[in-house]
Parts: sequence; C-alpha cells; structure tokens
Amino acid sequence: MSDQSNSINLWMTTSRIETLVDGIFAIAMTLLVLSIGIPDISSSLSESAFQQQLWALWPKLFTYALSFFILSGFWRMNHQQFYFIKRSNPALITINVFLLLFIALVPFSTEILGEYGNYFTSNVIFQLNMFFAGVLFYINWQYAVWKGLVDENINEKTITFMKRTNLILPIVSLLALGVSYYVYAWSNLIYLASPVLKKIIEKKYSTI
Repeated sequence: MSDQSNSINLWMTTSRIETLVDGIFAIAMTLLVLSIGIPDISSSLSESAFQQQLWALWPKLFTYALSFFILSGFWRMNHQQFYFIKRSNPALITINVFLLLFIALVPFSTEILGEYGNYFTSNVIFQLNMFFAGVLFYINWQYAVWKGLVDENINEKTITFMKRTNLILPIVSLLALGVSYYVYAWSNLIYLASPVLKKIIEKKYSTI
C-alpha cells in the first residue's frame, strides 16, 4: 500500500507541461520569420533589380513556410496526446524537456537550411532536428501509456492510432534525409506528404 502511495505522490498535473509547451512553440514559430532576413539592397538599384533581389529570397521563404507547417503539426500532435494524458510524473516531464530542446532548435536549423540549402550537411542538421523531435513525441506517448498516465477510458484502437500517427514525422524525416543525399534541394518536399499519410491512417482506423 505504501509503494502505491509513493507512486501516486509522483503524479503531477499536466497543465504546467502544456503551458510550457505552448510558450516554447509560440516563441519558436515566431522566431522562424527571422530566418528569412532582409536583403541588403542599395537604394540605387532599379525596380527590376530590386525585384530580383526579393525573388532570391524564395528558398528562405519556402524553408520558413515548411518549418512553420512542421511545427504546427508537432503542436497539434502534442495537444492530441495531452487530451488523453491526464497525469504526469518526473520522467514524463524530462521527456518533454528534451523534446522542447529540439523544438527550440528549429529556428536555428531552419536558418541553416535556408541559407545553405545547397549543402548536404545543412540538410542533415535540419532532418536530424525533425527526427529527434518526432522520436521524442513518440516516446512521450509510449511512456504515458506504459505508466498508466492516460485516461482510464481510452481504448486500444485509439492508443494504436496515436502511436502510428506519431511515427509519421520521424519516418518522413528519415526518408527526407536519405533523399537529400541525392537531391538535397527538393528532399524537404517529402514533409508535405505527412497530412496525406495521417488521413490514410485516420481512414483505416475509422473503418475498424
């Protein structure tokens, strides 16, 4: 009885985790815009030359939009998880702290990719950033289920559905990493397949 009591005393509410997560995501998503930068344009340039300088920003704009899209997916995933995760403990908090470490790193990896996207190493940095963030989201869910921190009324179908959708981004990031070795300039387009894969999984589990 005392062991059970000690275990229960380690449980904590999830509200503080969710507040911290929302704050880090808000900051990271806002800082992404700084990765675009403003070109150093001379006032003596013609209108057409000015437009060419702006057009040169399109790789950074694309990388910014892609990273914003990915972070929004992570954010939605986090809220889906904590809809079912009702309790917390020190280990779950630690997992989320490491997860947020990689989320806070996204503006840096985005700027590296936007500035040096024609180098394989910059793509590796970006893909590994996304991979480790995705893996920690998966671990977060698996650990919460394993330790009984989720809603007691959750069914196995929902648990499996969440597990499989949480695997999408880690798998996609590994695919993008592999493709970037050959066509690094376009490898990140693979991330756009994430919503399609999620819809396929949703459709499968809606018919079970």
